[in-house]
Amino acid sequence: MSTDKQRGIHVSQEELLCKNSCGPSNDGTPLTFSKFEEKKSTEKGRRINTMRRLFWGSPSPPKLQESSESHANVLKAYQSLEAGDFTGFLKILKSPSSQRLQSRCTAFLNTMEAYHDLPVQKQSDLVQDFYQSFAEYFNSDCDDEQKDLALQRRIRSLNWITPQMLSVPFPDKKIEVTGDPFLPAITAIIEMDAKRAPQDKLACVSKCSQHVFEALSTSNSEPANADDFLSGLVYVVLKANPPRLHSNMQYVIRFGLPHSLMAGESGYYFTNLSCAVAFIEKLDGPALNLSQEEFEGYMLRQRAPSAGKRQRVVSDTQHLLEELQGRQEKLDQGMDSLSVQLQSWVHAVNSQLDEATAQFALVQTEVTAETESSQVLSSSSHDALLQGDDKDESVLKLMDQHAGPQDTDC
Repeated sequence: MSTDKQRGIHVSQEELLCKNSCGPSNDGTPLTFSKFEEKKSTEKGRRINTMRRLFWGSPSPPKLQESSESHANVLKAYQSLEAGDFTGFLKILKSPSSQRLQSRCTAFLNTMEAYHDLPVQKQSDLVQDFYQSFAEYFNSDCDDEQKDLALQRRIRSLNWITPQMLSVPFPDKKIEVTGDPFLPAITAIIEMDAKRAPQDKLACVSKCSQHVFEALSTSNSEPANADDFLSGLVYVVLKANPPRLHSNMQYVIRFGLPHSLMAGESGYYFTNLSCAVAFIEKLDGPALNLSQEEFEGYMLRQRAPSAGKRQRVVSDTQHLLEELQGRQEKLDQGMDSLSVQLQSWVHAVNSQLDEATAQFALVQTEVTAETESSQVLSSSSHDALLQGDDKDESVLKLMDQHAGPQDTDC
């Protein structure tokens, strides 16, 4: 009788069907494993979306409002707990920094209480989804901010490095003193933090690199090679200490166009910037041709540049001062010459004005004399005419007198 019974767990054909009465096909074709996995993934996605709706009201989680620093502090507090320290866990959970986490826990408990009549499998799914959301919360921390601060502190501690230590070619002594030739490159790399789009940040890197090449071209008659360019870029990063450099570079890598970073001029410049940052992070004494003791002395501010280097700096400064003094003397001589020329020109102009004024006075005198002379002549002519008229009248009277007696005799 025992041989007629089957051992193990018995599942009927009806129990193999889901709630939609779908199961093995009638044609005898068994379900494949891929279809089973697809159905399982669909069911899991549906459960996750249901869980998210219960917590957040939508299938997509809301954006985190807490800062990365607050998030990091919460993680450190939980990581410092010992295993089984439930009291410490509750104490941290009630702190203001864990408010968002506490809200999730409260929402989960309210959900479980509201849906207490759900089947056990559904309740298990809710609990597992809650555990998964907790795991995502603790695994979503980004350490970019900490790396930014560490990199800034590292660069600040290396501010004693000189261009000569990095073998950066600087302008020749004979070239006019115009300040640091790498200043435009320093400005360009600092501007990267103000840009928003990845391509704009990458454009700042390209602009900085082009300025580095321009600065190197003023230092040597030969074109700059790759080693000179990398040394110059390291010097620029050390001088600029760009804000949030690590975050900006990671932002370009994560959200920038891949072909812009893997090929072309911009990709070459960005790769060199990454190499420069890696060089700074691992910089040691041999890289600067220094012993380890000298390097540590510089880092601890216990050493100053050596006598030879200090003498070279003093000599270069003295040469620049002498050159500036010579230029100042030439400028003074030029100003004196210009002053003499200006005085000569003023004297010549005044002489010409005096001569013109004298000529004008002479011409005015001549015109006045001619005017007076013409007036005198005109008056004389008028008098002569008047005298002529009187003589004519006298003659006529004499003639009348002489003709009178003759008429009487007749």
